[in-house]
Amino acid sequence: MSEAASIGDVRAARDRLRGVAVVTPLLESPFLNRHAGRRVLVKAECLQKTGSFKFRGGWSAVSALPETVRKRGVIAFSSGNHAQGVAHAAELMEVPAVIMMPNDAPELKVANTRAYGVEVVLYDRPGGESREEVGRRLAEDRGLTLVKPYDEPMVIAGQGTCGLEIAEQAKAARVERADVLVCCGGGGLSTGIALALEAEAPGMRLRTVEPAGFDDWARSLAVGGRQDNPTESGSICDALLARTPGELTFPIVRRLAGPGLTVTDDEALMAMGQAFLRLKLVAEPGGAVALAAALYRAGEIAGDAVICTISGGNVDPAMFARALATL
Repeated sequence: MSEAASIGDVRAARDRLRGVAVVTPLLESPFLNRHAGRRVLVKAECLQKTGSFKFRGGWSAVSALPETVRKRGVIAFSSGNHAQGVAHAAELMEVPAVIMMPNDAPELKVANTRAYGVEVVLYDRPGGESREEVGRRLAEDRGLTLVKPYDEPMVIAGQGTCGLEIAEQAKAARVERADVLVCCGGGGLSTGIALALEAEAPGMRLRTVEPAGFDDWARSLAVGGRQDNPTESGSICDALLARTPGELTFPIVRRLAGPGLTVTDDEALMAMGQAFLRLKLVAEPGGAVALAAALYRAGEIAGDAVICTISGGNVDPAMFARALATL
């Protein structure tokens, strides 16, 4: 059986994103290097449009739709970053969009999504309401195309463009072998990056990183089958609280990734503080877990260099103040 997305899809997405998405930098700090005991290269996707890597997948998916389908509109469900990515892509392409968000999402993410001129529909995540079911119903009632946050081939392809950039930038930094730590919820970014590294940087190995208590990927990779989390709330890393690895993403990551890593919420906060202090970057909790693993799980990582994503920077001021208080 063929996989959901291919390196050809990733390269085609790169063509559609050229001149639209930001080519984000791969940054390095001697202070972080000393802290980790190795080179730490940070892919700053918090500098991407809408403040996270999700713009890549949103644009890739919406731009790949036939024009007649695209004009009818799209719908997406997300805790915030995918919502903003699809919303801004739809805004730029003048496409109607409905965005479903959990009612416990950070207020900043809800407000930012509405600012793109889309309709926001809240659902009761803490109460157990199924976003998939509500999304399917709205899509059917209004004739909208559902753009899933990770289990969608063209979204995976768009996220993979980040991996193509990592491969090129790491080569320029004279790094050919390294673990590549990726903040992981449903697995779209991990899957896309893994495909890109397989083709362009075979000396790199992808590692998923999750918040403690929501380690469905680490457990799934360990046993070779998809495992569930008991809940979808209870961590400050709101962007990474998918209940289980994606149906399309898991087979690819299982084939290409090393063991998964986990960090605590407190370590994510400390990594946010270090990202600001040493790299002048603003990271949200879920976007900082890969850097946290690079800094605080050094014994679980091999080699003289490690690459990690800061996947998003959409953080409420109060939460960011908590991170700065760790310094």
